[in-house]
Amino acid sequence: MTLTELGKSVADQFSKAYGREPRWIAAAPGRVNVIGEHTDYNEGFVFPMAIDRYTVIAAAASDGKANRIQLRSTAGGSPAEIDLSRPFRPAEKGTWFNYPLGVIAGFVARGLNPGPFDALIHSTVPLGGGLSSSAALEVSTATLLEAITGKKLDPVDKALLSQKAEHEYAGMPCGIMDQFISVMGKKDHLLLLDCRSRKTELVPMTDPSIELLITNTNVKHELTGGEYAKRRAQCEAAAKILGVSSLRDADAVKLEQARSKMENTVYRRAKHVISEIERTLHAAEGVRASNWPTVGQLMYASHSSLRDDYEVSCSELDAVVDIAQSIGLKGGVFGCRMTGGGFGGCTVALVQADRVAAISERLSAEYEKRTRIKPTLFVSRPAAGATVIKG
Repeated sequence: MTLTELGKSVADQFSKAYGREPRWIAAAPGRVNVIGEHTDYNEGFVFPMAIDRYTVIAAAASDGKANRIQLRSTAGGSPAEIDLSRPFRPAEKGTWFNYPLGVIAGFVARGLNPGPFDALIHSTVPLGGGLSSSAALEVSTATLLEAITGKKLDPVDKALLSQKAEHEYAGMPCGIMDQFISVMGKKDHLLLLDCRSRKTELVPMTDPSIELLITNTNVKHELTGGEYAKRRAQCEAAAKILGVSSLRDADAVKLEQARSKMENTVYRRAKHVISEIERTLHAAEGVRASNWPTVGQLMYASHSSLRDDYEVSCSELDAVVDIAQSIGLKGGVFGCRMTGGGFGGCTVALVQADRVAAISERLSAEYEKRTRIKPTLFVSRPAAGATVIKG
């Protein structure tokens, strides 16, 4: 289904739910990170792309005189009511409407009050797979509010407002990548993002013979002991020993010279980050040159580093990458790696478009045989970022 068709479908569902046509329709995509994992909080580079899976919101001004916003989701559950005459406060943690609530609060704080409206939210971004369904919801809300208020935010400001909503209302201390790519994604382009300067560069990926195959392992391991916080602290410890403000300013030579001063675990965490920043920049060069075998090898190296040095992979993610490697270049797979925070979720593979069916069939069958879990697979080309479908 194209984005236009998806918009029409959501408009029809809105009409059934509210008994009138929507006045505005906005959409924002999920994302997959092609390479550059756990580099964001080390002020490094990330290289995501928007996927052609979207959160779409249809809305119309409220019929009644009550100063409230009603949000309904096609996923079911009770409608959420937001009273615009009262101070904004987050609902209980884990409540889905905290994401749009935080964005609405951010607009109102800027003097951009949308007034009362009714909205219907529909998403094709898979939930819980690390493909940024939360950022898609935040950014689609922000894009809708731009249409309603007639005030367009600067793209960076819009991404940061959405990130702030996730921090303050959903209680998730996410980085900037997800919101930036959802706002700034462009069809047939990847986004090279410098997490220190927030400078972005759209890197063309126009070769129609290449696609990204995303495999959701359909596992998410629950972790104890704050694994992410632990790794962040280890990176900070390494930076301190190296005498730099962040690992972005270190290199492999400096790291080896200081190895004897570090615990082995701290050394390995730093080794991943330093090498991953380098890999990400090389991958961007590879995409610019359409050098797919090189990009693929960098993806495999990234996965090995995440598995062995950063220790955020798991047996299911490793199984997908192992199967992809066994299919290899002859079978149409250039490279594959885990994507996202780790411990489950998705892998991303760079593949030949005309081999997708055969690759998907083999990957799915072998993964299920090894793990007894059915994976979910889909392909995507680099898709468009946030857009107003009707406004």
